[in-house]
Amino acid sequence: MPVGDRRLRVLQDGKFERLGGTRTIDADVRIITATNKNLQLEVDEKRFREDLFYRLNVINIRVPSLKERKDDIQLLAMYFLKLYADKNQKAIDGFSEDAMLALNSYDWPGNVRELENAVERAVVFTNGRQIALAVLPQNVSAFLKSHHSLTFKIGTPLRELERKAIEITLQHTRGDKNMAARLLGIATRTIYRHLEREHGDGGESHSETEQDSTEAIV
Repeated sequence: MPVGDRRLRVLQDGKFERLGGTRTIDADVRIITATNKNLQLEVDEKRFREDLFYRLNVINIRVPSLKERKDDIQLLAMYFLKLYADKNQKAIDGFSEDAMLALNSYDWPGNVRELENAVERAVVFTNGRQIALAVLPQNVSAFLKSHHSLTFKIGTPLRELERKAIEITLQHTRGDKNMAARLLGIATRTIYRHLEREHGDGGESHSETEQDSTEAIV
């Protein structure tokens, strides 16, 4: 019996024979498989056996990508930091604010493995107590810089500039008002005052002028 067919028999009936043997053995096992491919598409394109796919695809659990579960990034980053700091015998306490902001902002197309590799690299290149933005992989730090700019029309009211800067920064700090205030170089009470004012305004709209635009970096 071909190897592929023997595998199918184990999956279907839970029985197999040892190589060169004749006695049928019952296999009391639970098989868990994982992939980052779209197996239905692979089957349609004839790159994966259809009969194997349907035997494996009994209970399908989709694990969201890291991009879809941003709340896990800081937890995972701190776990990997401790793991590789201990391995390299380094006393590193955490990440700088802009480094953590970069980790939270990046999309992580390589998911958890890419995050782990980024943190391991950063630990190796860090000599101080905190991991700085500069020691993160360039694609991570560059992503932060390229996605943290705001474009305003010349003549936009100061209140509108302040509103947009605070709101965008709060989005990237995941609502952490203290971190947002430090990144913006303003007092935390300014952010609270802004939020109270916006709530009181009931979402007041602000007009924009049609003049040339200028760019402000947050």
